[in-house]
Amino acid sequence: MSAICFFCGSAPGNDPLYQRDIAALIETLAQHECSFVYGGGKVGLMGFVADEGLKHGASVTGIIPRHLVDHELAYTGLTELVVTDDMHQRKLAMAQRSDAFIALPGGVGTLEEIFEQWTWSQIGLHAKPCVFFNTGGFFDPLIAFLQKVVDKGFMKPQYLETLIVSDDPDEIVARLKGYTAPADKWSKVAKV
Repeated sequence: MSAICFFCGSAPGNDPLYQRDIAALIETLAQHECSFVYGGGKVGLMGFVADEGLKHGASVTGIIPRHLVDHELAYTGLTELVVTDDMHQRKLAMAQRSDAFIALPGGVGTLEEIFEQWTWSQIGLHAKPCVFFNTGGFFDPLIAFLQKVVDKGFMKPQYLETLIVSDDPDEIVARLKGYTAPADKWSKVAKV
C-alpha cells in the first residue's frame, strides 16, 4: 500500500465537506508513508490533493497528457510531473505507478478512471484495490445502482464486495492493508 492513485475532479465541488474530509484522508495516508499519484492538475480537487500531499511531506506524482497541460494548468511544484502523449498513456502510467486506486468526488472523468481500474481487476490485469471515498454519502446512489447490476445478474456479487466504500480514513487504511483480490475471470492474463 505504498503508492495511492487518486481520481478526482478538476472542479472543487460546492460542499466544503469534501475538502475537509479529503484533507483528513490524505493526512492519514501520509502518516502511513504512502506516496500519491494523481492527474497532474493544479485546479479543483486535483490541486487540493497535491497541496495536501505535499503539505504532509508525501511524494506526489502528477501524470497529465500534453493536451491538458494548459487547460488543467499543470502543477509544476510536484515531486514529479509526467507529461504523456495522450489520455491512454496517462491512465496506463497511473496504473503502473500505483498500488491502490481511490475515487474522490468528481465527474464523469473520475468515474471513467475508477471504473476502468475496477474492470481491470475483474479481468485479472491487476490485483489492486479500488476505493470509493464516500464523503457525505457522495457515492451512495452509484453503489445502489451497482447493487442493482448484481441483482439483475450482470455482475457477480464478489466483484461488488471487493470495492472498498467508506468515508473513514482509518477504515480505508485497514482495508487496504488487508485487501485480498478476488479470483479474476481469466487467471492467465498479464498483470499491469
